[in-house]
Amino acid sequence: MKKLLSFLIVLVFIVSACGTTETTNEKETTNEKETEKSKVEETENQSVNVEKGLINVEVTLPASFFEDQDINEVVASAKEAGFDKATANEDGSVTYKMSKAKHKEMMEEIKTGILETVEETKNSEDYTSINDITHNDSFSEFTLVVDKAAYENSFDGFAAFGLGMSGAFYQLFNGVNAEDYKVEISIKDEASGEVFDTLVYPDALEELEAE
Repeated sequence: MKKLLSFLIVLVFIVSACGTTETTNEKETTNEKETEKSKVEETENQSVNVEKGLINVEVTLPASFFEDQDINEVVASAKEAGFDKATANEDGSVTYKMSKAKHKEMMEEIKTGILETVEETKNSEDYTSINDITHNDSFSEFTLVVDKAAYENSFDGFAAFGLGMSGAFYQLFNGVNAEDYKVEISIKDEASGEVFDTLVYPDALEELEAE
């Protein structure tokens, strides 16, 4: 692992990926739901802890982030990736110590990745009912502007799942407590301006898992 920073960003979007395969029958729909449930379970097992000090920031990533990796290599690569120090903990988690400037750089790269994902989703042929996506600066609120009829007769709602995960990880890496983060996604009809559905994460994850 030559650049840990890149690894973190890739990880965020692996977890938040919505998938691009069009569903054409009931069997495929079931398979896609099972995939999303698997992502929910994986995400619920992640516990990112961020402690911001006066000078430095410490980010602890859980053991599940490092499955099938040599933990010694992970720790050794910290300096190369620009972090001050990395410590392997007894539970398999790893704590990274970095300057506030480095943490800010990391957050900017994650932000850039989310913005690119938003643009790709808006322009994707896989989500034809979605005409626009707006959001606030902290990625705790998104609004999908859609063709209501087309949206309700498609599986474009999976895009909302991806945005919910992206917003969640942005907040976690920015220091929001895992018990306190929230991402609200409003689905608005472009023609009428009506918000006809609202999803709130992580509550929506529990609902998906229960289906």
